[in-house]
Amino acid sequence: MGRGLRGILVAVLLAALGAGCGQGGATRFSGGDVLDPGGGGELSYAIPAEPRGLDPLRAATPSAQTVDRQIFEPLVARVAPPYGGPRLPGLVLGWSHSGDLRVWSLRLRPGVRFQDGEPFNSAAVVANARRWIVDSAGQLAVPGLVAADAPRPALVRLILAQPTPLLPRELADPRLGIVSPAALAPGGAGLTRAQQAGTGPYQLRGRAAAVVILERNRGWWGSGAGLGPELDQIAFRAVQDAGERLALLREGAVRVAADLDPAAARSLRGDPLFTAVGAASGHALGLERSVRGIRSARPAALSGVWLAILHEGGG
Repeated sequence: MGRGLRGILVAVLLAALGAGCGQGGATRFSGGDVLDPGGGGELSYAIPAEPRGLDPLRAATPSAQTVDRQIFEPLVARVAPPYGGPRLPGLVLGWSHSGDLRVWSLRLRPGVRFQDGEPFNSAAVVANARRWIVDSAGQLAVPGLVAADAPRPALVRLILAQPTPLLPRELADPRLGIVSPAALAPGGAGLTRAQQAGTGPYQLRGRAAAVVILERNRGWWGSGAGLGPELDQIAFRAVQDAGERLALLREGAVRVAADLDPAAARSLRGDPLFTAVGAASGHALGLERSVRGIRSARPAALSGVWLAILHEGGG
């Protein structure tokens, strides 16, 4: 999904409750008081295809990764507060490596629990790493991983067959979202359930025909650090046709529409009610990777905000 984000533009429709437009390709919202997490109601989000299984390791499309990333967090992340401010590290606080770059030691964030109550610790990471080693999708995501061990509860070591100078970047892949060991099948090859299986800011509430509903994880570690989430619920609605997604957006039936085509981009750019936001601003990255909230926006303003994610040039 990282490469695909280079081609993303975001258009934001600001209704009366929204605030002013920004400059330089980035939208800025007025401040307002910081509210408690979960004050933003529900966000309806149209995606091109319904994710199957909600297993991060099987999330091969931007749509699937967008949904799964809300539930499952990769080890390496830099998490931005929804109102601006310094980014904080995610599940891994820091790392070091051997001189030959084949053994990496990861220092884990303490006190984190999976949504099912299981502790996030080095043993949980080892269980996930063993899955990556035996699964072809895991081998592609983190090639050369041959072993993992847990010297201490907050320290895990990953051992690779060859020098891997960019391992932290590889561990940021949303396909490597950490799963509760209690949700892994015997042998670690599959996922038995997505319900309460991650550490992320949202958890699966339910799914119906072409709709996946996530609700705020009230036990998310990031809430205590002021990281949100700023929505109570996200309803991902699978709509295959890009024109229909655009129509739903214009009607207000959804507030976010992903993977719109270049023609839609041109039509939105010509609409004075929309403001384009470049992916480089970080707003698109924050939205696509984790819909905790729109940076610098009051949660209440979400009731008057529509967004269109426009993928131009594929990726």
